[in-house]
Amino acid sequence: MNMTTSELPLRDSSTTSRIFIQRLATIGLMPSLFLAGCKKDAPNPSAEAPASTQVVETGGSNTVTVKNPARFSLVASVSEPVVGTLEVTGSVNPDVSREIPVLSLANGRVVALHVGLGDTVRKGQLVMEVQSPDVTTAFNAYLKAVNDEHLTLVTLDRDKLLYDKGAIPKSQLEAAQAGDDDARADLTATQQQLKIFGVDKDHPSDTVKIYAPASGVIISQNVTNAAAAGITYSGSTGSLTIADLSHVWVIVDVFENDLKNVHLGQHADIRLNAYPGKTFSGTISDIGAQLDPSLRTAKVRIQVQNPNGELRLGMFATGTLMASKAEQVTVVPSGAVLQLHDRSFVFVPADNNGTFRRVQVQTGKTLDGNMVEIRSGLSIGQQVVANALSLQNTADQE
Repeated sequence: MNMTTSELPLRDSSTTSRIFIQRLATIGLMPSLFLAGCKKDAPNPSAEAPASTQVVETGGSNTVTVKNPARFSLVASVSEPVVGTLEVTGSVNPDVSREIPVLSLANGRVVALHVGLGDTVRKGQLVMEVQSPDVTTAFNAYLKAVNDEHLTLVTLDRDKLLYDKGAIPKSQLEAAQAGDDDARADLTATQQQLKIFGVDKDHPSDTVKIYAPASGVIISQNVTNAAAAGITYSGSTGSLTIADLSHVWVIVDVFENDLKNVHLGQHADIRLNAYPGKTFSGTISDIGAQLDPSLRTAKVRIQVQNPNGELRLGMFATGTLMASKAEQVTVVPSGAVLQLHDRSFVFVPADNNGTFRRVQVQTGKTLDGNMVEIRSGLSIGQQVVANALSLQNTADQE
């Protein structure tokens, strides 16, 4: 039955649009399905590569498996007596007990300075001259005391003669004797004053000569030519300071956690950058009672003999503090320790099938005989692979 266009069933616009979209989706999907059926999977290089050794995490330790494990010899960790050490740093300082100030007991002006900072002086050497009005005053008092003593002596001699003749009473003689004794005491005091100032009473001068009280090195200079010198009520540090550097102090910093290992009289080896390979011996003489609040360190004083003057003030020093007695520690050959990523490991056998566990350890110092101290991670008598690096390389290649 033929139907005209006007006689076709009418459809709403939404239905027509939906049918059109479904046909387009069907037509567009066909090429994709065709290509998917014809596409061939690309080869996977990783699937064709040989399987590498797998490292399996087991309880915090790495486990590796190798073929023919018998080629890797085993050694047992042993116990050896080791003297504990503590590494510290510090600097060279003068021995305060051997520092002597050079003082002028007469106040005045320095007219001559014969030495300077850093000079080596001998005991009794002239170091400076001071022009002082105190010397003039002291010498004037001395001359007056000489005259007074002469007058009292003449009076005493006269009174003795008069007393013997009965011309004066005994009390007058005793008064003359007391006056002469006082004059003699004043004379002795003025003579002593001149001696303290360093002035010869027979050769008076207004200039005081200052001599070195001891031999040593001048480490401090607080006066120059034409400067004032002497003792004041406010105190004085001295015009110069001489230090005997045949003995010095090496003052080091020790952290709070390490103070338990530091004791008075403990031996210390001192090394200086200026003398590589040379060691100086010292003894701890003082442990600071107060800690630095920011660094949490205490100052520890080490006395060191310095007869040749090799230790100079201010030198940087490294000290090794020795324990009083040896302790038993665990040691293994150095080849048994593997350094990896700033950590230390040893390999211990896990079973008889070529499996080894890589165990992290904490190492100490290197000992004689190519042995290494193991502080933690390994017990005495436990077996380890003698050549850890060879085992690691073999495991990486297989």
